[in-house]
Amino acid sequence: MLAATASQVPDAMAFEADGRVLTVAQLRDQSDRLGAALLKIGLRTGDRAMFQMGTAIETVLALLACYRVGVIPVCAVPQHREVEIGQLSRLAEPAAYFVQADFSGFDLVGFARRMMDQHSSYRHLIVARGGGGGDGWSMGDMLEGMTAREAQEILRDVRLGCGDVLSFQLSGGTTGIPKIIPRFHGEYLAHSATLTNIHGIDGTSRMIWALPLIHNAGQLYSIMPAVWGGIGTVLMSKVDIPRMLDLIESHRVTHALSIGPVAPKLLAYEDVAKHDLSSLKLFATMSRADKLERHIGVPCGNLFGITEGLLLGTPGDAPQAARHGTQGKTGCNFTEIRLLQPDSEVPAAPGTMGELCFRGPSSLRGYFRGDPAAFTSEGFVRTGDMMTAHVIEGVAYYAFEGRSRDNVNRGGEKIGCEEVEAFASRHAAIADAKLVAMPDEFYGEKGCLFVVPRPGAKAPSVNELAEFLASEGLARYKCPERIEVIDEFPVTRIGKIDKPALKRKIAELLAKEAAHRAG
Repeated sequence: MLAATASQVPDAMAFEADGRVLTVAQLRDQSDRLGAALLKIGLRTGDRAMFQMGTAIETVLALLACYRVGVIPVCAVPQHREVEIGQLSRLAEPAAYFVQADFSGFDLVGFARRMMDQHSSYRHLIVARGGGGGDGWSMGDMLEGMTAREAQEILRDVRLGCGDVLSFQLSGGTTGIPKIIPRFHGEYLAHSATLTNIHGIDGTSRMIWALPLIHNAGQLYSIMPAVWGGIGTVLMSKVDIPRMLDLIESHRVTHALSIGPVAPKLLAYEDVAKHDLSSLKLFATMSRADKLERHIGVPCGNLFGITEGLLLGTPGDAPQAARHGTQGKTGCNFTEIRLLQPDSEVPAAPGTMGELCFRGPSSLRGYFRGDPAAFTSEGFVRTGDMMTAHVIEGVAYYAFEGRSRDNVNRGGEKIGCEEVEAFASRHAAIADAKLVAMPDEFYGEKGCLFVVPRPGAKAPSVNELAEFLASEGLARYKCPERIEVIDEFPVTRIGKIDKPALKRKIAELLAKEAAHRAG
């Protein structure tokens, strides 16, 4: 597919990062040469390769080189440490380890060597953006040492099909060890095409990506569009809101997608008016698209996704009720969605919440050498996410209501944390909020809301917030009964909000207060 695209639009920009531009033709040439170099050092089709790399052009080239020759990336992130990498190494038995030398102050190269010493499957260390040392290969040197002609000879006999495994993506569980999800060549290309379709992305679009490129979303939204359509993406190695907006302006970016901290930081940025964002056709985020749209003045829409295979979204010209009131629709006509009553296979009544279950071309088949996945008797993947269906102008859209286990049990009343968080985040003084359960002698649990205030604003009191939430239509029994101000939320090593850490924090604080009263 990349070869076909390169023959059609060879000079189209595929990626830009820190002033370095890679055209589609260069992307094909360099990934071919690097792929051939991998085979030359002794890797074989079907081998696995651990990846700990950031958002950089080198990551794109390393991934595509592996895809070209059938070496399967294990898509870890640079923040993973001994527990995660050890478990993944035991499961996947990688033969190679790709690492980015300059990702952070942490010595990832030294860490990779230690992990390789502990697991006998590893044979090769490949270092990007730095020297390989005596026992490793420099990715730059491997690329420079391989000519296009030699690469063609080496790659001539490589045969891969749509049903071959492309990569090992990781399940994004909030606390447990990541589980491995095999993704396939044809499935990944088609999934990417349907995703870009539901967001209104085409050959004239220009995208920006500031989150982990190694994640499922990073590859589906930025790497694959370059492969099948020559669609260009501006890469950012870290979230920097002023610089992001400058890049959107200078590159005339049409689509920005956020699955992490981008939207809250953008909401806290007060100088949006200094930037020309007129090229943007859509800024997609996981929630609060209505608030973001008012803040930046361009169409915004919510989205939803899980690595197990389902992603939802809307184009910028979708009805406002769909963009702001739901997480969107599926872009694949072959994907089936059902909302079921929790812990059953009984369909939820129309207009009521149900557990999101799905099956289709991109559905998880099963975890690789891991725990069994949760399926219904008819093969629908169980997500544990609660949604309601809304038919808007004849199209089914789905609104996220919370996770079946992410709630506060207040004396038997289940309070969905995401629902309260969404309402609380509408408050003018709140940039972001997370609700967790705190221990209570009478009710068992009550809700504690951790709040990141907007710059210069004072977080509301419990009573002030309760009055605001009630005025927004939230039932009073759902209102948080404690508020704690925090500078930023703790995150897990895969970049997700660490709610267990917040629960521990409030439990410890309550224990200290009780001890103080007793003393």
